[in-house]
Amino acid sequence: MEILVIGVFALMAIATATAVSPKVGIAAPLILVALGFGASLLPFMPAVEVDPEVILAGVLPPLLFAAGASIPATDFRREFRSISGLSVILTILSTLVLGAFFHWLIDDLSWPWAFALGAIVSPSDPVATAIIKRLGVSPRMVSLLEGESLLNDACALVLLRGAVAAAAAAVTVGDIALEFILAMTVAVIIGIIVGRLNLWVSNRMSDTTANTVFTLAVPFVASIPAEAVGASGLVAAVVCGLVTGNGSAKALSPQVRQSDTQTWHAIELILEGVVYLIVGLEIVAVVREVQEKHEGVGFAFAAAMATIVLVLILRALFIAPLLAAQARRARRAAALRPRLADLRERLGDPATHAAAIHEVAQHVGALSARRLRKGEVSHDHVSRHLTKAEADIGYLVKAPLGPREGAVMVWAGMRGVVTVAAAQTLPTDTPDRALLVLIAYIVAVGSLVIQGGTVRWVVQWLKPSRGVSAQDAAEERGALHDFLEGAVERAGGEEALGGRVGVIEAKRDALIDARGLGIFSSALLSSTLDALDAEQIRLEL
Repeated sequence: MEILVIGVFALMAIATATAVSPKVGIAAPLILVALGFGASLLPFMPAVEVDPEVILAGVLPPLLFAAGASIPATDFRREFRSISGLSVILTILSTLVLGAFFHWLIDDLSWPWAFALGAIVSPSDPVATAIIKRLGVSPRMVSLLEGESLLNDACALVLLRGAVAAAAAAVTVGDIALEFILAMTVAVIIGIIVGRLNLWVSNRMSDTTANTVFTLAVPFVASIPAEAVGASGLVAAVVCGLVTGNGSAKALSPQVRQSDTQTWHAIELILEGVVYLIVGLEIVAVVREVQEKHEGVGFAFAAAMATIVLVLILRALFIAPLLAAQARRARRAAALRPRLADLRERLGDPATHAAAIHEVAQHVGALSARRLRKGEVSHDHVSRHLTKAEADIGYLVKAPLGPREGAVMVWAGMRGVVTVAAAQTLPTDTPDRALLVLIAYIVAVGSLVIQGGTVRWVVQWLKPSRGVSAQDAAEERGALHDFLEGAVERAGGEEALGGRVGVIEAKRDALIDARGLGIFSSALLSSTLDALDAEQIRLEL
């Protein structure tokens, strides 16, 4: 009965916080932490203790799968270099620096446990990142923050696993590095396999309800085998989500996609809310334990505040050169435009056609070079490569990220669910475990309160780029409309396509092709695809 009462309270609290959040201007996670804290003070509320493995193995895989499925694959590809830097290199550097800080700050805390706490508080939070999305900042900034939060969780947890192993046995830095590489590589392979298998099965499952039930198991089908072989289950879930999201438009019916979208939105809402409620419900017990064993919580609070400041400094020191490198990349890309235009012109001239194909194909990669030698590289293949390169350049030039955007990215790097869950996984015999857990809790909640509670004002003050202008957006919508109408005409028109559904399917195929080339913004392509799906469902009812 106690579990039932807590479950009912959780569902009502999550719904209330989500509905109230926009009206009061406070992020829903903060409201849920406060509700959980208040509920824990009630005399009839039983003590809540949640096994951290429930969060790491049962909550995070579906959350990260859903986030991976929703991020545009084209934007992820374009920003992969920067995302890798933020999610891997910055996480490793933060773990090392913060580990040294904790070793110096806390008496008798060994290096392995100091690095373990450093890994716990290093990753930014995928749930907290949702706060910045609602403020209408540049879609490119959102892609970077989302991509970072997808992968740095897994990176931090692998580092945490290595630090705990080092505390228990003689483990070298080389051993941890090798485990890290293997854990990531194997997880990526498993995620790709499961993602493609998911699309294959879902494409052959005609019952929408049955398919929805099947997709609920997919994140675990990816994460459980990965964990069983020592890889990262979270990376496997993320990659599986990316593969599923990128292939769903082509492999799944509109009914299945719409059902999956609605289902996963509800699941995300519930799972995110449950984690923050757990933080609020458990924090009182953690504080009491620290008070009993460490003579008050003042030290933990001061250590957590210093950690938040250090994290922001490290983040700023990393993001500044990262954006400078992006600016140089954009300038180099813009300088390539005349060359691409020349190649495009030579490609259309019979006299220079063959030489142009050879020059472009040399830059496509080893596979195309082999195809070139065999005479398998066609005019269409080369033309598409040029179109893709031109679109990538346009993406870099149209949406530059400067100091204002960088400052917002620094402030938006909040800690949250993963930090809380990772702290709970510390073994029970960890020295000063209650103190370490409380520091992690305060860092997570404090960053959400301080950064999450003020990020709206920071955005209003800094006025970062909101993306393309209204005029550019209108022109892009017009260009996409013409592109889709042209696709219908090339297919022979509505009569040749057999009716309105045939036209919709022709437009959808054109949208998928445009997404692969990157010639329109991901947000516009996604909204247009949703509109086509809704129209087809209406016609088929």
